[in-house]
Amino acid sequence: MSFAFTWIKSKFWDSRLGWKLMASHFIVIVMGVITLAIVAEMVVPATFTRHVIEMEAIMGTNTDPAQMAQLETDLYANYQSAFTEALTLAAIIAVTSAFLVSFLVSRRVVTPIRKLMHASQHIAAGYYDERVTVASDDELGQLAQSFNRMAETLYQTEELRRELIGNVTHELRTPLTSIKGYMEGLLDGVLPPTPNTFQQVYHEADRLQRLVNDLQELSRVEAGAFTMHRQFVAVGAVIQRIADRLHPQFEAKGVTLTLHVPETLPSVWADEDRLSQILVNLMGNALQYTPSGGTVTVSAAQKGNELHVAISDTGIGIPPEHLRHLFTRFYRVDKSRSRAGGGSGIGLTIARHLVEAHGGRIWVHSNGTGKGSTFGFSLPLRAV
Repeated sequence: MSFAFTWIKSKFWDSRLGWKLMASHFIVIVMGVITLAIVAEMVVPATFTRHVIEMEAIMGTNTDPAQMAQLETDLYANYQSAFTEALTLAAIIAVTSAFLVSFLVSRRVVTPIRKLMHASQHIAAGYYDERVTVASDDELGQLAQSFNRMAETLYQTEELRRELIGNVTHELRTPLTSIKGYMEGLLDGVLPPTPNTFQQVYHEADRLQRLVNDLQELSRVEAGAFTMHRQFVAVGAVIQRIADRLHPQFEAKGVTLTLHVPETLPSVWADEDRLSQILVNLMGNALQYTPSGGTVTVSAAQKGNELHVAISDTGIGIPPEHLRHLFTRFYRVDKSRSRAGGGSGIGLTIARHLVEAHGGRIWVHSNGTGKGSTFGFSLPLRAV
């Protein structure tokens, strides 16, 4: 008996929600009993009197009035006693039923909520792999599904945070190690203090500065902490200007740059500097991964209410399993590439945020390794 009471207490009475459910059932029962009693007190006397009058009419006038009055009194007393007894028994049964129903309902409602509470406490403590079981399709089941989706998002965010710290640490360590090595060589007299040595130190410091600038820019665009100076911009003119700026680099590597930009392109409502930054990132990326003798083609066209720009190359291509990760910060298809050989993995992320800030979309397509790739983005023609 003591064990059963303890079990029921742990499952029901320790729950505030369980108490509320039980109280709500009891209130309904009590209100029903009170309503029934009041209605009975109001209706029963008149109904009983009517039935007695009908009975007197049937019995005739030969019945003794005193005997009839006593019979009427006895009948009413017995009826009232029977009604009170029946109402009391019904109230006891109803209260017992309310307790059982409250207990069963509270178990179905309170138990999943308790599991959610415990799981949320684990997540708050940093255990982001915590999940709850979805046992139904009702609102509680939907709540459990939403909780699991939230937990999965937090888990992925934590993984990205750890990966970001690891990537930043790796990217910073490479140039710092090189600089330290050169300086130790100079101090020990192993390396001669020639202009070439100082040029190498300067080159590594420049790599480090570019990485820091990239990280600062990434932080700003991901937080939306930058100002957009929008105006009507002729995209064709911007593409031509960026092409002229990058032409010496294409020429030095032996990569052909081709433009297919109609003169009739409409203007877009955009930030010209940010648009230039997007094009430099995408065109520079195409140049970096296109070998000598290859071709990079920049095209633009109006499609409905959007202006589409595509940068296609005949470079190394991208395996299909990597396409959806390319715009994730620090992501590289070839993990063995260094920053000097493969970039920081930040430029595409910055381009994505800048395109989305304009209300556009960005995408990538490739038929696989060695088959080139195409990076495209869209800008709305109307102001957003």
